[in-house]
Amino acid sequence: MDNAIIHGLFHLAIKTADLDRTRAFWCGVIGLREVARPDFGYPGAWLACGQPGGQAIIHVYAGGPALGGAASVPTGSAAIDHVSLSCTGYQAYLARFRDAGLDWREFVVPGTSLWQLFVYDPSGVQLELTFEGSQEIGMAPDLGPSRIYRAGESFFDPDRYPPLKLKPGAPDHATH
Repeated sequence: MDNAIIHGLFHLAIKTADLDRTRAFWCGVIGLREVARPDFGYPGAWLACGQPGGQAIIHVYAGGPALGGAASVPTGSAAIDHVSLSCTGYQAYLARFRDAGLDWREFVVPGTSLWQLFVYDPSGVQLELTFEGSQEIGMAPDLGPSRIYRAGESFFDPDRYPPLKLKPGAPDHATH
């Protein structure tokens, strides 16, 4: 009997040269929460969904052997094109992106009611937020030439990325 089963995404790992700004993006803009992280002997963070019992899904490396001895942290997502999260609150995410000074792109999956937002984290990892459009309130995605997402076209510019900071009152950090 074959009992091989995929239960879902356990985690993905991101390398960063700026732990505070990465934390501010994933927690302050996207809405994940920081959870306890074992002391691996180098800085990093574990970030989870904001729901009770949310599984840790983003592991951030800010040093140590996970960087492979490289003198600098590479940007972009290498062989991974993007990370997709299922979300609600399309207009709220647009407001968060505007408030944070982030650039983004929008898309509607052809032949479906799925709306998508594309944005980059501080390390250049492309994030896709996917929404059930029929359940969303407000305007549909802006598919104009300056906002429409085009596969394979990066709009990440590390020199123009905003200096994100967690706002006062944000959850405590476990910075092991």
